Amino acid sequence: MSTINNLSTYDPFADTGGNEEIPAAKTDYIHVRIQQRNGRKTLTTLQGLPKEFDQKRLLKHFKKDFACNGNIVDDEEMGEVIQLQGDQRTKIHDFLIQQKIATKAQVKVHGF
Repeated sequence: MSTINNLSTYDPFADTGGNEEIPAAKTDYIHVRIQQRNGRKTLTTLQGLPKEFDQKRLLKHFKKDFACNGNIVDDEEMGEVIQLQGDQRTKIHDFLIQQKIATKAQVKVHGF
């Protein structure tokens, strides 16, 4: 009788060395998300900005350029999160890349 080989265990990550740490620069992303409020109203959130940037100044600039209201929320898990009224995902993405705050690969835009 023949043996079945497809039921044996195989670790595809065995040759990578296991517990190697990923550099912090590769895992640090800036997340731009949208949340649905009531009706047609939406809320755009921005999290993961580097600590070297003043979030209050960025918020002031966002509010002026995008003609919307916003605030900074302190979250235990996420840290400081910038919230803006409306769908501002593409505008924030373009601003971060244009001002060289982040590269295109570092900005993750989520939502529908």
